[in-house]
Amino acid sequence: QVQLVESGGGLVQAGRSLRLSCTASGSIAMLVRINTMGWYRQAPGKQRDLVATIQSSGSTNFVDSVKGRFTISRDNAKNTVYLQMNNLKPEDTAVYYCAARIGFRDYWGQGTQVTVSS
Repeated sequence: QVQLVESGGGLVQAGRSLRLSCTASGSIAMLVRINTMGWYRQAPGKQRDLVATIQSSGSTNFVDSVKGRFTISRDNAKNTVYLQMNNLKPEDTAVYYCAARIGFRDYWGQGTQVTVSS
């Protein structure tokens, strides 16, 4: 099993920044198998959508609405993935979930709330 714990959410004004962190823990045998890590978000009444992913190689992918504002990075030695969110907008308000893929299975964190006020 792998556990994911997110941190860094909060309430900010539009135009400000936040950095989310997510650390994976579990057996070494499982942690070394993590390939893709990423962030998803779910706004009230909406489905959970992809925000950004990063492969173990460092290759990244972003949803169009955050390109140029968000960056994703990863510290493999710490089993931690970060989401730097700049120039936040009210429409970024959501619960942000960290995910890690091992083989064909996705593991999820409990989520962290990000609220952007206008």
